[in-house]
Amino acid sequence: MPPLIQNILNSLVYDPQQPLLFHSTFFLFFFIVVLLFYPLVVNKVKVRTWYLMLASLYFYYKTSGSFIILLIITSLINFGLGALIYRAKSKAGKRFYLILSIVWNLGSLGYFKYTNFVISTVNQIFDGQLPLYDIVLPVGISFFTFQTWSYTLDIYFGKLEPLKSFVDFTFFVSFFPQLVAGPIVRASYFIPQIHKKLSLDKDTIAKALVLIFSGLLKKGVIADYLSINFVDRIFENPALFSGVENLLGVYAYALQIYCDFSGYSDIAIGLAALLGFSLPVNFITPYRATSVTDFWRRWHISLSTWLRDYLYIPLGGNRKGKPRQYLNLMITMLLGGLWHGASWNFVFWGGIHGIALVLDKMILKLKIMQTKVMKFVGVIVTFHFVCFGWIFFRSPDFSVAWLILKRIFTDFHGNIFFQWISQYHICAALILLGYIFHWMPEAYNNNLEKFFRKCPLVLQSLLLAFLIWVLFQFRSAAIQPFIYFQF
Repeated sequence: MPPLIQNILNSLVYDPQQPLLFHSTFFLFFFIVVLLFYPLVVNKVKVRTWYLMLASLYFYYKTSGSFIILLIITSLINFGLGALIYRAKSKAGKRFYLILSIVWNLGSLGYFKYTNFVISTVNQIFDGQLPLYDIVLPVGISFFTFQTWSYTLDIYFGKLEPLKSFVDFTFFVSFFPQLVAGPIVRASYFIPQIHKKLSLDKDTIAKALVLIFSGLLKKGVIADYLSINFVDRIFENPALFSGVENLLGVYAYALQIYCDFSGYSDIAIGLAALLGFSLPVNFITPYRATSVTDFWRRWHISLSTWLRDYLYIPLGGNRKGKPRQYLNLMITMLLGGLWHGASWNFVFWGGIHGIALVLDKMILKLKIMQTKVMKFVGVIVTFHFVCFGWIFFRSPDFSVAWLILKRIFTDFHGNIFFQWISQYHICAALILLGYIFHWMPEAYNNNLEKFFRKCPLVLQSLLLAFLIWVLFQFRSAAIQPFIYFQF
């Protein structure tokens, strides 16, 4: 077989060393092929659904290999249990099938994500020697598990009728733009779109392209460059750097994780829009938040609202008095922290956000907190509290997190700030530009979209070519996976 054909065939097969990513060359060709044939099927609902479902399953195969079997089994079980919940005559019967859904979803998530965490914790507490298992975490399991779970929950709470077609349900679960890192799309939000007539206008295309371009810049330029050239160095060995460099590393990581995750969400929403589907907004300038409560209305909105509606409110929400409300907040945030990763660092991170939300409930109703001055102070305090939390979120263990804090507060050496700028001038420029654009008024973003919409096709193509050139200039030796792939 000719080497060229062999290379092409090899590229079509899953490679664990090079999983399929949005900002990879292969994905560009994959999406172009999907779009190329899409006009032939877009107005034929059943054919369109089969077409996008098969494309999505192939996307997940290229991302996770044999774990596509887990995705299909999870879809099949929740599809069947959703029908059984709906048909059950009694409340007890509905609850029984819902419990089965919870057991499967939490059981599969728990096995892959938390087995070794539980074993390690038991070993630490009892000084044991239980062996750890060689378990590979399927990409995006937390996301598609929550999506399938939302289906059975929505049916149980009477918000949704079960689908009659397993193909439709599998398409909902596997829709490739948001499959591996969100946004978490609820069944009641996405399923009604499956059978609607799809149409694209110039405004939608312009908005989608702006989202895709901004997402690629956030991820491929800002997030990846800061990660490789500065952030990773700080968190791998903070003792080698002064306090001011550690602090700048924390600021850089706050920008990196925002650009990485919101960049993925922007690309996902833009890609879905080009296919005629709507995905929910996942980020609204979170570092402009005036309180931690406001931060969680702006950060990873699809997760925070999922936890609110399916965990916090069923626990009682704010309906059973203040002490119970505060307990419910803490439980929700502790579990939200654990959702992000199998580590006590994440539990601690969730816990401090839970405490901050409780404090917010106590003080935000005070009149003094509603003044413009206090809101300005609130933005600064909230941002630095969130950065404090990111230290534990990013650090491999508590010792590294405490060392970073120790360096910041006891060995600051602010006099080397300008020396740092001379050595890391590109990082400094990206941090500055990243935060400027983040705090820029929304009107500027709207004007950019309007400008792009009015641009002729030739200019749009030139801007795309320029973006690709910029991405290649900043591209590292190996394409960096999205941070939230691990969750």
